[in-house]
Amino acid sequence: MAQRFGGQFSPDRAHPYHGKRRSRAGGRVNFLFFAPFPLLVRAFTSDAVGLAANLGAFGLLVLAAWLTREGLKAEDAYHARKIARRPAIPRKLFGAVLTGTGLFVASYAAGGGSIAPVILAVLGTVLHGFAFGLDPMRDKGMEGVDTFQQDRVARVIDEAEKHLTAMRDAITRAGDRQLAARVEGFQTTARDMFRSVEEDPRDLTSARKFLVVYLLGARDATIKFADVYGRTRDPQARADYEALLTDLEQNFAARTRQMLLEDKSDLDVEIELLRERLQREGLRPQSGE
Repeated sequence: MAQRFGGQFSPDRAHPYHGKRRSRAGGRVNFLFFAPFPLLVRAFTSDAVGLAANLGAFGLLVLAAWLTREGLKAEDAYHARKIARRPAIPRKLFGAVLTGTGLFVASYAAGGGSIAPVILAVLGTVLHGFAFGLDPMRDKGMEGVDTFQQDRVARVIDEAEKHLTAMRDAITRAGDRQLAARVEGFQTTARDMFRSVEEDPRDLTSARKFLVVYLLGARDATIKFADVYGRTRDPQARADYEALLTDLEQNFAARTRQMLLEDKSDLDVEIELLRERLQREGLRPQSGE
């Protein structure tokens, strides 16, 4: 009997980059961490006041870079979800303000007078805004959604994301790129379920065991496997772990498909009930008329 192919490059397996956007938390934002380092050189070749001012400017600019990077990560997470709350802290906005403040202090410490520091501060703040944009300022897709239910879903999914992150970190320690790719594929499958539950919080009841119990078990199994495989390179342990990933992918995908079918069935029932009501009230013509 022919056996269904389920290997690494199977078309039925979720690609690890499916549905992902390229993160902007790199490239230009990394430059922000390196740009202030000349201030350290200038700090230790200055008097006591210059030392304090330049070190202060360095600290402000590094803090601004960190806030900007975290703001971009929060924005990526916001765009990855169809239903999302705006970030509680506008990190990129604070990063822009701190960038301007750091440039002001650096320019003032260099003897830039009183006008040049202000000009640099304004330019730095504005250019930061143009380069990295503003933080999301509105909730997305929350119209008509029960906020209590959505908050419950958000808490469960945030915890589930922590389990996925722990799995990724553990499998990275194992030093096996193929297994790392398999784990990324499973993460993509799991996040399909996350998005389905976010779109319809009523699915949380049927998905809770997957999001809480099964993901916790998958995290623990991955950590233990990484510890064992990192020391022994046991091929049987590797095969057993791959089989576990396959079972997890198949079960998560099947549960997600089932939830979508149930949602469609609920929609069909609602449509049929509405049609019957319209017909009884004479607002919908009989078929054939």
